[in-house]
Order: sequence, then structure tokens, then C-alpha cells
Amino acid sequence: MKFFIDTANLEEIKEAAALGILDGVTTNPSLMAKVGVSGEENIRNHYKAICEIVDGDISAEVIATDYDGIIREGKELAALHPNIVVKVPMIKDGVKAIRWFTDNGIRTNCTLVFSAGQAILAAKAGATYLSPFIGRIDDINWDGMDLIAQIVHIYNVHGFDTQVLAASIRNPMHIVKCAEAGADVVTCPLSSIMGLFKHPLTDIGLAQFLADHKKANG
Repeated sequence: MKFFIDTANLEEIKEAAALGILDGVTTNPSLMAKVGVSGEENIRNHYKAICEIVDGDISAEVIATDYDGIIREGKELAALHPNIVVKVPMIKDGVKAIRWFTDNGIRTNCTLVFSAGQAILAAKAGATYLSPFIGRIDDINWDGMDLIAQIVHIYNVHGFDTQVLAASIRNPMHIVKCAEAGADVVTCPLSSIMGLFKHPLTDIGLAQFLADHKKANG
């Protein structure tokens, strides 16, 4: 399972990359705004900066919601760097655009997915990645992890090449559960990735080892 970090914060991306386990980055307009990046030129330059840090797929999201606008923005984003994957919303014109991108050699990430039916449409259109938002599904009292397992099953049964990229990760357990369910990728905030390190028995064991070493060696 690949690890992407879900942020536009360059320092967080560098920290995750330094761990040696980072495979890519996902971003969106909200994450760009969170780090104070605005304006088309500044956003494009920020994507380029991310690509210089991480040698992996970088999802860059279109703002347009009409077919022609999505195509125009997607072409511009894809031209920024070979690692850019165009992030397209799960809407009718978005699916139409994904098919165009697929037919023209531009990789895509279909985002804002909340159902298996939407996942089937995206796969049929040839999306490279599919982003089901499990945390947001949990927020409305449904089970986001059940959706991941359902999509993985459908894709395996029918041999779809689209990779399941679990998004809206809220905690380290989400990451573990996604791995169990067969997700191809998880995209997480840095805090969730760092949370995987934590276990009280590790802390207790390390403290004991250090205490024993000090006792034996003075």
C-alpha cells in the first residue's frame, strides 16, 4: 500500500519524505488556502515546489466544474511536471473529462467519491486513482471502511485498473483498516502517519533497555 501525504505544507511534506516511506502527495484548494497560497500563478509554482521534494505522484485539483474548463485546467496542470496527476471531481462533466484525459495520456484522480456506483463510473472512464472520503462518510453515521472494502471487491471482480486511494483519513487506525481492506493507497495528514509509530509497550521497552544499559555501563 502506498503512502501519500494530504497537505500543501512544504515543511510537512519534507518531514514525511525524510521518513523514507512517502510515495506521493495529494492537495486541494482548501489545503492550498490553509498555507496561504492563492492566485493561479502562485498555486502553479507551489505544485512545482512539491514536485521538487517528492519523486512520486502529485495530485493537483482543477477548480472548474464544466467540461471545457476541466479539460483546459487539467492540461495546464499536467504540463507542469510529469508527476502531476489531475484531480477531477465526481460529477458528470468530471467523468466525461476523465475519459478525455485517459484517451490523451493524462493521469487522473477522481475525487469526492462517496458510493460504489460513483467508483464504477470513474473506473469505466479510466481514472488512474479513485478517492473515497472515508472520514466524511463516518461523519454522517455510515461506515467509510465498508465502502473501501466494497470498492476493492468490485474492482477485483471486474479487473479494473483504477487504484483505490483512501482519503479523508482521520487517525492511524484508519490507515491500518485501509490496509486490511486492500486499498492501494492512503493519503493522510502527517499526524496520522506519525501516530503509527506510537505504542505504549514500545515506550516501556525502550525505557527499560536504556535503564538496563545505564545500570550495566554506569
